[in-house]
Amino acid sequence: MTAGNPAEAASPFRRGLRRFWSDRPARLGVFGILLLVVPAVAAPLLANGRPLLMHDASGWSMPFLRVLFAPDSSEYLIEQIFNYMLLFLPAAVLLRLLFRRSRLFRPALLLAAALLVVPFALARQRLDKTDYRKLAEAPGVRAYFAPIPYGPFEIVSPPYAAPSARHILGADEIGRDVASRMIYGARASLAVGLFATALALAIGTLVGMAAGYYRGWFDLTVMRLVEVLLCFPTFLLLLILMSILKDYKFEQSILIVIAVIGLTGWIGLAFLVRGEVLKQRALPYIQSCEVAGIPTLRTMLVHLLPNISGPILISFTFGVAGAILAESGLSFLGFGVQPPTASWGGLLRQAFDNPLSYWHLTLFPGLALFVAVLSFNFTGEGLRKALSPR
Repeated sequence: MTAGNPAEAASPFRRGLRRFWSDRPARLGVFGILLLVVPAVAAPLLANGRPLLMHDASGWSMPFLRVLFAPDSSEYLIEQIFNYMLLFLPAAVLLRLLFRRSRLFRPALLLAAALLVVPFALARQRLDKTDYRKLAEAPGVRAYFAPIPYGPFEIVSPPYAAPSARHILGADEIGRDVASRMIYGARASLAVGLFATALALAIGTLVGMAAGYYRGWFDLTVMRLVEVLLCFPTFLLLLILMSILKDYKFEQSILIVIAVIGLTGWIGLAFLVRGEVLKQRALPYIQSCEVAGIPTLRTMLVHLLPNISGPILISFTFGVAGAILAESGLSFLGFGVQPPTASWGGLLRQAFDNPLSYWHLTLFPGLALFVAVLSFNFTGEGLRKALSPR
């Protein structure tokens, strides 16, 4: 008996992954996403006004740790999520290496995830006005700073300073380091892109699956309501909602942007999911589930949802790009992420008066947006090709 073709013997997942990775634009998209995600997660280690490690008369200390657990930002929840990932991801990799062939990996991972939540829950914000850079110049003090030794809120330069050796991307309208704000602005863009799209994905999938599965008068009623919502221009609706909510002066402005974009971005996905469910609904395996008496909810979640997950996953990647653009547009117009929180759209807004003179506030945020949108679109197109039934 001869051995078959290894490519044919591989699982569908491995074959799809191989097709995806053989597509050059898809690989570029993945590298572009990593180029955005890695600095965003590691932001406190790359740009920080507090030393990562310091030695003085009292001994060794790590002044940046307190801010890692209790960020001095109005958007502390988003900051804590990214800082949590900064600690959790290396811990997960280490546990994987230690328990590679053991059943203890999952319990250890869950225990580590739970333990890491404790310092974030117990730490409290505290105002710290210590000038660590000046303190580091004192005799007998050794301080080791991040590669960019400035926080995103520190005024450390003349306004609109051009890029230099001290500030590699220049300074903004009040003298804050642009490189530091670009790195922390990636957190705002990725948080809005991922969480808003996930919210839209959940709502659109739920509505589309229910309408396509139950059909009849329920489908007719739900989809007519969805078509009514489709008549409203999405970005205009975003502006109206954000202008109303802006008057309430919410501190967590990123959460408001996520909620508004997520609650208005599910309509197209609902149509897509409904169409896929209608196709799957007529196949024998769904009829077999009904004849066997399997509960409807189990049929939809266990049997139907995995078979329509390909188009949903593709829509998610394209949706992230759209949400990042929407957030940047809102921030550029002053209705998105509110100052002093860093955002790419906010940096572009600062160059509005004279974009040629303040070219560094136009070029670098614009380039970051271009890379983000192009990367997610390349990845989505690669997934579409890899998951295509043909």
